[in-house]
Amino acid sequence: MLRDSDYLHKSVLFQESIDALMIKPDGVYVDCTAGGGGHSLGILNQLLEKGILISLDKDDQAVAECKRISEEIDLPGRWIIKKTDYSEIEGVLDEIGIERVDGVLADLGVSSHQLDTVNRGFSYGSEGPLDMRMDKQQELSAYQVVNEYETDRLIKILREFGEERFAGRIVRAIESYRKKERINTTSELSRIIASAMPSRSKREDQHPARRTFQAIRIEVNNELSSVSKLLASAPKRLSDKGRFVIISFHSLEDRLVKEAFRTYESPCTCPREFPVCVCHRKPLGKCITGKPITAGPDEYVANRRAKSAKLRVFERNGEPWID
Repeated sequence: MLRDSDYLHKSVLFQESIDALMIKPDGVYVDCTAGGGGHSLGILNQLLEKGILISLDKDDQAVAECKRISEEIDLPGRWIIKKTDYSEIEGVLDEIGIERVDGVLADLGVSSHQLDTVNRGFSYGSEGPLDMRMDKQQELSAYQVVNEYETDRLIKILREFGEERFAGRIVRAIESYRKKERINTTSELSRIIASAMPSRSKREDQHPARRTFQAIRIEVNNELSSVSKLLASAPKRLSDKGRFVIISFHSLEDRLVKEAFRTYESPCTCPREFPVCVCHRKPLGKCITGKPITAGPDEYVANRRAKSAKLRVFERNGEPWID
């Protein structure tokens, strides 16, 4: 496992995402999820002196690592690093004074570093504190969600964010345990979840706690709300032919991406029987990927996160509709 001073992040679909951006040497790009700088460095390697990269992350360790790398490679004014949630992309661009960008990249979900650092509390396969905060400065953690949320709310989270069909059984087991004592660690929670699952579910090709941990992590970090805000704002800040490249890791994220791209491509809300459009909503661009790009078998072996990754690309080629 990694120590706090180490930072390792394996960028999923690295070359595919860099290629999909169609990088212009003098363009302006945003890496919404900088992590350890993998994708950011891939973009920087294709930029010349006038090119600018803005890297965002709300994880202090990720921001510190990017700043460390930035000092080593010395690109003053060309690599701007900000600690913020990617949902605030428009505010960042306004602050810098940039109206349009040529590309936006977002690698959603939890990073390899966050998963592998025991004291971050993301992993169901190791002993760590119940934390799961991407931003360590925020108050809400997995500890509060597991130990303090009411029954109905916790069941709803597991069903909606984890698509866990045994949510009721799991929450009842959690409640039974927390009546006696608090749940403090990831391994405690993992054991409780496993004990509540029917035997047939344990034969699935995944850990029985995977969906529950995903659901709690999404709740703690308000992930789906952030994704929705990013999808609502990033495409509108693209320049003509600018591209929005987004990598998702579970069906909830991918569904949001598909629906947003579909709306931007075909925004008209007029009934089909109308002879002409009266809503005045014009397409903002087009979805480049009919089907998502996925990783090949070699990447599965090198990086287990790649197995569920789906990459979709939207290209702007028009003006936004009139609201």
